[in-house]
Amino acid sequence: MSSAKKGGNSHFGKLGEDIAAAYLQRKGYKILERNYRYGRNEIDIICSSDKEIIFVEVKTRASDDIAYPERAVSKAKQKNIRITAENYLEEIDYRGSTRFDIIAVLKGIKFEIEHFEDAFYPFDVI
Repeated sequence: MSSAKKGGNSHFGKLGEDIAAAYLQRKGYKILERNYRYGRNEIDIICSSDKEIIFVEVKTRASDDIAYPERAVSKAKQKNIRITAENYLEEIDYRGSTRFDIIAVLKGIKFEIEHFEDAFYPFDVI
């Protein structure tokens, strides 16, 4: 993949994350972290709402992309999110309720957002 294409995808993904973060804030969520990293793994957005910490994976796609963004979170990706979430929870010494969401941002004439709450349960992933 050329660096120009890769850079363009990176910018497009960042734009999707910005749109998702703004969407969550409008819904009353408090953004705690963006692009939280643990080793090679990353969680796009960590936020809180109603005494719960939510780990959000953002998938951004163009409208002509055949794949559904929410289906792009493989079992391996879920496992990586779990490992990273466990580190974050340990780091802040949090023992409360958590949730794992996916936000799909689809670019057509305008951006469309679909929020999948409790999208997966990575603590069950082996």
